[in-house]
Amino acid sequence: QVQLVESGGGLVQAGGSLRLSCAASGSIFSFNVMGWYRQAPGKQRELVATATSGGTTNYADSVKGRFTISRDNAKSTVSLQMNSLEPEDTAIYYCNSIVPFGALKGEYWGQGTQVTVSS
Repeated sequence: QVQLVESGGGLVQAGGSLRLSCAASGSIFSFNVMGWYRQAPGKQRELVATATSGGTTNYADSVKGRFTISRDNAKSTVSLQMNSLEPEDTAIYYCNSIVPFGALKGEYWGQGTQVTVSS
């Protein structure tokens, strides 16, 4: 079973920064596509950023230039550095992992961590 545990959420003022981390276990992390998604109240879950096993990154237009995703394959962690936070970034942030093959092939989610940005 793949487990994802997020940390680092909290309350911050607009313009501030937060760093989210996700620790993964149960699969060969280096092969997985890792990502961060978020869900604001009353809205659908949306992609924030992804990072492939080869290091290719992808960002939602709304966070480009402000957020940075990074992964440490040796430590099986993925992080999301969030700068210049805006009230619109308020949401529950979820770590996501896609295991591409093997007995654990599939998509997995963490439990989520709350990020609240005050104006």
